[in-house]
Amino acid sequence: MARLARNLVSHGLVAVLGFMAGIYALPILVAQSHTPAQASLQLAQDAAHYQGTFRRELAGSDPLHWAQGRLFVGDHAIAMVGEMAPGPDYKLYLSPTFVETEADFLALKDKMALVGDVRSFDSFVISVPGHVNPDTYTTAIIWCESFGKFISAAQYQGSAGL
Repeated sequence: MARLARNLVSHGLVAVLGFMAGIYALPILVAQSHTPAQASLQLAQDAAHYQGTFRRELAGSDPLHWAQGRLFVGDHAIAMVGEMAPGPDYKLYLSPTFVETEADFLALKDKMALVGDVRSFDSFVISVPGHVNPDTYTTAIIWCESFGKFISAAQYQGSAGL
């Protein structure tokens, strides 16, 4: 009986760990095909009105949840040239104020605009939806929707974005 219980616990633990590893690995495997072409990145950079910097050392970032690189914000596209920690269900939001923690993000989420899905971990270009005006926001935020984790933020208007 004790052996059966030990086997059930050990097999259950292995199944849970395997499932968690799959959730983590799947976006990494899928994201490679979504890396934007250099020409798309260059077009977005050339059309940008604003620039900012995603930094690893923000208060809400940690060794498993971070991004670093240059942000380019235009009327029709937002691009990032850099890299970020892999993970599932990343989203790009625009915020009216700079935030750098999960608590700050959640407090302001209803005032933010969802731009779209981040589908690559080394650079991205995301089309700006027609109802979103980047001029009315100051900061871009990468957020993991599935796990409610802050990844990074880049201020593109105000002192940090210039």
